Amino acid sequence: MARLRVPRPVGRPRTTPETVLADKAYSSRAIRARLRRRGIRAVTPQPADQAANRRRRGRLGGRPPAFDREAYKQRNTVERCINKLKQWRGLATRYDKTATIYLAALHIAAIFIWSAR
Repeated sequence: MARLRVPRPVGRPRTTPETVLADKAYSSRAIRARLRRRGIRAVTPQPADQAANRRRRGRLGGRPPAFDREAYKQRNTVERCINKLKQWRGLATRYDKTATIYLAALHIAAIFIWSAR
């Protein structure tokens, strides 16, 4: 999370995204608190066991974390892109030794995926 960067077209690179879309595995108080301190909105569904524990505690359990269903639907686009990239065996198993060669292979795969649309 600390190394997360979002490039901007002009000026100094922005170091904090506006929103982070994550799956249920990243729904913890610690992660949500860290994102809140950095001013980042977390869009993460709450797992059933956390919701049940919160309800079991009653008033002491607190309010459920905010969840934006419409924003979370955008996560599907990223998941499908990763799935398409993993069809490339060299990228999925990371055969390349150096980061620059791996990045070049990633660019080539992205060009092929984009041109096939």
